[in-house]
Amino acid sequence: MNQTADIKRKRGRPPKTENADFRDTRETLITVGLSVLTEKGYSSTGIDEILRKAGVPKGSFYHYFVNKEAFGRILIEAYGRYFARKLDRWFEDRALTPLQRLEAFVEDAKTGMARFEYRRGCLIGNLGQEMTALPEGFRVLLQDVFTDWECRTAGVLREAQQAGEISKDLKCDQMAPFFWINPQNHWIGSPRDFCRYFAAHDPGRKTTLITQTRRQHV
Repeated sequence: MNQTADIKRKRGRPPKTENADFRDTRETLITVGLSVLTEKGYSSTGIDEILRKAGVPKGSFYHYFVNKEAFGRILIEAYGRYFARKLDRWFEDRALTPLQRLEAFVEDAKTGMARFEYRRGCLIGNLGQEMTALPEGFRVLLQDVFTDWECRTAGVLREAQQAGEISKDLKCDQMAPFFWINPQNHWIGSPRDFCRYFAAHDPGRKTTLITQTRRQHV
């Protein structure tokens, strides 16, 4: 008798495979990597520290990522997706007016920083400040994330114009990058103060300042 004919396939989904274990471990490394880099930055973070905190055996890192640079690129992309979801949660909340959405986002950011006792910062902003020590390939990735944030912010500002919350004479595409220049907007106060400040100063000067700041950070 052919023994293979007696073997019946089990119904349902197959048991968890090595591929699933691979994905789980990889995601754990990404999560831990984000938590460490938002606190210490890229240059000051070693792979061994991430492996230790993730509970992954030493020497296993290169089973999941080609090198530290490749890992860093994936972290930037992961953080960009995470932050885009955060912005959508606040910026698309139609229960609030456009400026109230910006204010709610800023307050949420402050709460998040306080939760970690102000040890963690924004990964994109942190990396932007240490750009000269980072792999050249990071520059484009960081700029893409910044541009995405600026586009989303400009959209909310245009809605604020339509709602009569800010002047229709203001240039939203110029205002949006300026909104992100200083961490947590502490220097400008609330988004309403930000709009008043921008309206009270020469837009040409703002454009120059934005360009200079971008060159410094990205």
